[in-house]
Amino acid sequence: MTYRLGVDVGGTFTDILLIDEDTGRTFRAKTASTPEDQSIGVLRGIERACTAAGVGPSSIGEVFHGTTVATNAILEGKGARVGLVTTEGFRQVLQIARSFVPGGLAGWIIWPKPEPLAALEDTVEVRGRIGSDGSVVTELDEDDVRAKLRRLKDRGVEALSISLINSYANPDHEQRVAALAAEILPDISVSRSSAVLPELREYERTITTVANAAVQPQVARYVANLESQLRESGVEGRLCILRSDGGLVSAKVAADNPVNLLLSGPAGGVTGATWVAEQAGYPDFLTFDMGGTSTDVALVQSLTPRVGRETTVGDLKVRATSVDVRTVGAGGGSIAHVPPLTQALRVGPQSAGAAPGPAAYAAGGTQPTVTDANVVLGYLPADLAGGEITLDREAARAAVKPIADATGLASVEAAAAGIVDIVNENMFGALRLVSIQQGFDPRDFALVAFGGAGPLHANALGKLTGAWPVIIPPSPGVLCAYGDATTNLRDEAVRTLVRRFGELTDHSLRDLLTDLAAKARATLTDQAVPEDEQEVVYSVDLRYHGQGFEIPVPVDLASFDGDGGGLDALRQAFDAEHQRLFSFVLDTEQELVTARATAHGPKPEVAASELAAGDSDPTPALRTHAQIWVEGAEVSAAIYDRALLRAGNVVPGPAIVTEMDSTTLILPGHAATVHPSGSLLIRPAHEER
Repeated sequence: MTYRLGVDVGGTFTDILLIDEDTGRTFRAKTASTPEDQSIGVLRGIERACTAAGVGPSSIGEVFHGTTVATNAILEGKGARVGLVTTEGFRQVLQIARSFVPGGLAGWIIWPKPEPLAALEDTVEVRGRIGSDGSVVTELDEDDVRAKLRRLKDRGVEALSISLINSYANPDHEQRVAALAAEILPDISVSRSSAVLPELREYERTITTVANAAVQPQVARYVANLESQLRESGVEGRLCILRSDGGLVSAKVAADNPVNLLLSGPAGGVTGATWVAEQAGYPDFLTFDMGGTSTDVALVQSLTPRVGRETTVGDLKVRATSVDVRTVGAGGGSIAHVPPLTQALRVGPQSAGAAPGPAAYAAGGTQPTVTDANVVLGYLPADLAGGEITLDREAARAAVKPIADATGLASVEAAAAGIVDIVNENMFGALRLVSIQQGFDPRDFALVAFGGAGPLHANALGKLTGAWPVIIPPSPGVLCAYGDATTNLRDEAVRTLVRRFGELTDHSLRDLLTDLAAKARATLTDQAVPEDEQEVVYSVDLRYHGQGFEIPVPVDLASFDGDGGGLDALRQAFDAEHQRLFSFVLDTEQELVTARATAHGPKPEVAASELAAGDSDPTPALRTHAQIWVEGAEVSAAIYDRALLRAGNVVPGPAIVTEMDSTTLILPGHAATVHPSGSLLIRPAHEER
């Protein structure tokens, strides 16, 4: 009997999910995150999950980990001191950057421009030039390179990034600079743009390479430490890390290319939600992952998450493939406050985090949070995380009372309801970004809600979006870990080739994609994935000639049979997507900018669990009744134990369904049907079926 382990480290909790590959049975553990060393919380959780399963660590065949180490290094400004080597004349590439300024009208007046990840004084220019066609315009001056590298060594840089003009077309100069760096700076990591992002656009390629260098030492230390700790604890299985696009890579590949991990945590949630929605029979859905610090949302069509070519973390935007996730600073730990000037209630983005946490945790926190508001309203049980945290209701009321006083609301309950309403609107705004703003009607989608706090707010978000049913997965608090454990190994190969369609043939594009596929397959083969179990998907970034941006379009390689049918299909697909996004098409010739091949390993064969059948009556799972505050008044709500619910049970609202890692609120006028896969499907009562 073998087990696979999913690990997700969040800002507040570390989630562990141990899966029996033969039966699909799962064992969960949830522990407080340990920001000072994430591996401490991970190992503590693994020990608890193994104890619950009655197995030893040696039974774990594979460990799949979604991590926020790279993300936190960027957000907290704790990346390494990076030296940057550029081509002569391009020293200020990061300072010039792009002209876009976030914010509304006149936002530039108050917007503080973020400091580049590589300081100007740590940036050097070297003589040598590659042309856009890959030809050598000026030979590399190696004596000059050595002198500049010694200067960076004297400045005490901790990591080195190399980004030379047009290196995507010819990496020779970058490779030679890296070889010289190995002699002069032998103890620091080196990131080459031609390896990190071999694509067009100098600034994007440079900032992505510098970001990779900034987080590489910290990620490499963390991965090495975790691997060592796992071995010492008896876990012999291999360690894989989740990428931002929802695929897995080996620990070594992750440590070499950490810029691809910046959205590792949220990607795990989308992957897990896809697994759950497939079991429930809903291929089109929105995801809603509410944790302690933030909320992540995404859109999935036909069980395929929308993937973007950019990753944004805080003020940093890099070119790295990632699931199209939008994040808002709205979580269980988000702090409510009333600014003196406006006297208007606000929630977030500041968070109480894991330490000290909400006031209800009785760990020293005194500021009112969303969790405190839910406690005041009666939505949360006395214990969280399987008893690890005991809630202090009086402390929660004391924290929320100043909000009631400052806003003039009649009661603490009214203030708590206001906090919940505002945070719901904040999260609704994020859902609009991935649906309505992208041309999708949320009413055409289901809504999969998870995370420790997601199921508490899911019914309300269903009302705001009109997305039904609202799907609450089994173990929603550890779904990100489930996603980590049920995805597959993945790698991609990319090449920039700016060509108008008139300059391409089916054969030339097919040959290019085939070459890229071989490169992507090689990485998986090195990770012991048999070639006959690998699958490759293709895409190209297209634009109209003269445009300054591209749109990714999937490629059906079978249509490239030599008679031009493949290029014709791409024209039509691009025009259709351009029409959907912008409501118009142009007569201008299409142009290919970048080609991409992504190799996938086989999905793990994890059996899906199925609940025992029952009738519509949920009474056997009823535990008690409690008074909760809903829609401006106290009402009596039934409290159910989710572990005792059976397939077919219908839970009418108002009700609360409790489990080890999360709590689900079902509002009046709604009901939840228990699906055989274990998910709760919440709909308005008149639609329940």
